[in-house]
Amino acid sequence: MKENLILKTLRVRPFLFLILSEFFSQFAMNLFNFVLLILVFRISSSNTAVSGVVIAFTIPSLIFGVLAGVLVDRWNKKYVLLITNILRALLIFPLYYFHQNLALIYAITFFVSVITQFFIPAETPIIPLLIKKELLLSANALFGMGIYVSIFLAYALSGPFLFLLGQKNAFTALALCFLLAGFFASLIKTKNTKKDFEVINSFKKLPTFKEEIKIVVSLIAKTKALYHALFSLTLAQILIFVLAVIGPGYAQNVLKIEVERFPILFVAPAIMGVALGAVIIGNFLHNVSKSLLTKFGLFLLGISILLLPYGSRVESREIIQIINLHLPHYLTINVLHIMIFLAFILGFAMAFIFVPANTIIQEETSDELRGKVYGILNTFVGIMSLIPVILAGGLADIMGVKTVITILGIFVLAIAFARTFILDRE
Repeated sequence: MKENLILKTLRVRPFLFLILSEFFSQFAMNLFNFVLLILVFRISSSNTAVSGVVIAFTIPSLIFGVLAGVLVDRWNKKYVLLITNILRALLIFPLYYFHQNLALIYAITFFVSVITQFFIPAETPIIPLLIKKELLLSANALFGMGIYVSIFLAYALSGPFLFLLGQKNAFTALALCFLLAGFFASLIKTKNTKKDFEVINSFKKLPTFKEEIKIVVSLIAKTKALYHALFSLTLAQILIFVLAVIGPGYAQNVLKIEVERFPILFVAPAIMGVALGAVIIGNFLHNVSKSLLTKFGLFLLGISILLLPYGSRVESREIIQIINLHLPHYLTINVLHIMIFLAFILGFAMAFIFVPANTIIQEETSDELRGKVYGILNTFVGIMSLIPVILAGGLADIMGVKTVITILGIFVLAIAFARTFILDRE
């Protein structure tokens, strides 16, 4: 019987320590963000003040994303993960005493985000140093599951976390989570420690910042698989941001439910979809073209988004009405059930983008360039998401949430079609 590739990957101890470190780090970072959004709104009762937190967290990616990628490629990535987690723990701890000071909250958010810019190009690029090439797809599947599960838990637990622990103790617990992430990072053993140490101590031999960026940009431009993977990851991240912005309006105006119920009803099935997709890819689809997997994910993502506003039409179809006649009342299919199913499919589609796209990046880049590629990706996401995120809410108010989501779905399908039949025929 063929060995389960997911379990085989988890038995690689350095990678297991990375997964544990990544989970606690991502959980702490996302919980920190969600807790601050709640706390700032309580302090100010102002949406503008809340947007200040988002801006303070976003600006560093525009300023430091590429620079961080260049520097991290010169350093030992294990120690970058260790030090960035420790620094974030130290930065957060003062909020135990000053959690009512808006100016300090913005300042700490900004500097935590600056440190995170160095964490990002070390986190995913370290995977090929720990895992054999034949297990990369499974490793990225597990890594993606860890990221999305940590985001969901942080989103779901942010309110209870703040309520149960109180504002002071919440920040102490967050700092401890970062320290725990640092502890697991310290247990990681990489193959390149000696080489990395030599690189750190030979700065005179290294190309300039401008030269290094030029090399990476040239590589991306010349490698079709690489720029398609980067584009797919950027698009997926922007769509997540936009859907988060218009989610409350979708819940209230289309689903006719309380806004507070939307995160659990939408995010939970989406995470389950990501998990199932990651397991299927990681165990059974190693021999399928990664480009083909990404195209499938884009088509499925576009279809699921396009159908989101039209659950009521599906509910009214004769076949659904006939099925409902034979179901108990509590199981009858309604617009909410259809949304939950589509959210699951949306998450499933995201896995088919995230896992193969990250694997392509890792396969097409060397350790000396990988951090810079992820730094560029991080900066590109920050730049490209600003206008869509700013416009999404206003357009939803003017045109309606249904129209905006429909346009999003058509846009993604058009990209998938162009990628498959025009730009990248295989």
